Amino acid sequence: MITAAERLIKRMKELGVRYVFGIPSGSWLYYMDAMRKEGIEFVLVSNEASAGFMADVYNRITGIPGVCYATLGAGATNLTTGVGSAFLDRSSVISLTTEPSNPMIGRTYQMGIDQQMLFTPITKWTTRMSSPIIDQVFQKAVHISRTGVPGPVNIGLPEDLGDIKVPEIEEGMSFEAPYAEVDPNNAMIGRLESRLKQAKKPILVVGIGAVRAKVSDLLVSVADRHSIPVVLTPMAKGMISEDHNLYAGVLFHALSDRVAVTYRQADLVIGVGYDPVEFNYESWMPEVPLAHLDVIPADIDRTTYPVVLDVIGNIATSLKTLDSLDPIDNDWDIPALVERKNAMFKTFEPPKGKFGSRAALSILREVFPQDGIMTCGVGAHTHLIGQMWKTPAPGLQIMTNGWSSMGFGIPAAIAAKLCNPDKKVVCVTGDGGFLMMAGELSVAKRHNLAVVFVILKDKNLELIKVKQEKKNLPLYRTIIDEQETEKTDSMFGVPILCAENCDEYRETLEKAFAMNGPVVVEARIEAGDYNDLILRNHK
Repeated sequence: MITAAERLIKRMKELGVRYVFGIPSGSWLYYMDAMRKEGIEFVLVSNEASAGFMADVYNRITGIPGVCYATLGAGATNLTTGVGSAFLDRSSVISLTTEPSNPMIGRTYQMGIDQQMLFTPITKWTTRMSSPIIDQVFQKAVHISRTGVPGPVNIGLPEDLGDIKVPEIEEGMSFEAPYAEVDPNNAMIGRLESRLKQAKKPILVVGIGAVRAKVSDLLVSVADRHSIPVVLTPMAKGMISEDHNLYAGVLFHALSDRVAVTYRQADLVIGVGYDPVEFNYESWMPEVPLAHLDVIPADIDRTTYPVVLDVIGNIATSLKTLDSLDPIDNDWDIPALVERKNAMFKTFEPPKGKFGSRAALSILREVFPQDGIMTCGVGAHTHLIGQMWKTPAPGLQIMTNGWSSMGFGIPAAIAAKLCNPDKKVVCVTGDGGFLMMAGELSVAKRHNLAVVFVILKDKNLELIKVKQEKKNLPLYRTIIDEQETEKTDSMFGVPILCAENCDEYRETLEKAFAMNGPVVVEARIEAGDYNDLILRNHK
């Protein structure tokens, strides 16, 4: 006989789980001891929200469901921020939370709330574990989490479950690969072919579903074959190179009005793995036919957009069909497209003598390796990164756009480095987001993770400040530091390097990337660099 905790952890080991992220409780000790025996590392975080963010990013990078844990009550409510990220950013995550024992369900209980109800709206499934069905519950949780559009599931662990004796495992458990969608039916494929042949200015609009489907090369091949411009959602960055002549830009983020010049001309939109959780179709699309290539139907107002072709099933199969057709004749002016794109990137060049956000990102892009992973928080800088940061391949820029929680960037970078110890990893965050998750620097220090955390310190909540200005409202409560704070050499044992101009910043970055552990680069940039770049008209 073994304990229920040991049985559950053995099943995690068979799944391929390497890390579990969280903060322990007394009843969790049995599970931690089982992890110690199985070689699964428990990563102690500073805030349970970070545990959810890290599990989210672990899944994005490895393809294996990320696992996070929190105790009941306050631990569980903290964890919901990270679990919500996995839900709306479409990551396969197993959330484990301690719950009261069966006799105490419904009773008045210290830290006790209805956690099943708490997790219901932000998970694909939530349930309670019991000792006779550990295998069944865990296998079902993995299946649901991976099937179709990925997302988190939550398993409540009764406080008295961990040390209950259950039979030893005699047979290994089979975990199917992430759900392989069936091919679209022939009628839909035929209609897709017909729509493309009729179009004179089709456009490919690519979302996070295409990233999961790993169809980057196929997408570029279709674009090249038919000379179709490609627009990306922010989380699909890297699906086509910004230097490609058919790259037209990123929806919604900085200078979105420049990107709109292209897609407003389209007479057919082909959505490839497009997920409206990032940006609704109606928020930008011209009133033209839509061909939606994904595993679920398009979420779109079908009164305003009555011509919608849902090509449901394996995205690669649909793209292969388009790639097999004879090249279409279209009316796109590709030289004009390239000129618009080049002019857009020219606008992102920092003004001479100014150390603002554009300068900070431009210099970082020059210093940072092309195959390195950059994560970012949420704020005005995210809008700039989404359009300006050149991303050579999918997965090399990690952001949250479906959930869009400030504080995401720091735990995301830690998870990325744990999964890719040989890659350079950098996090770019505003000072507001840094304040939310500064405690996670202690995690990076504890694990000696060589992550560079770049803080764009302009002492303002710049995104809210810009919105106030655009609405002609007086500036109110957007200043983070009324007075300049004193410089400090370290935080939680992590060295802090300051830079106040472009030359200092470049030297500081080069020094930081040469260090063997975590380091903070405090870029004391000038405020106001976003005003004419973000929140532009895109419809």
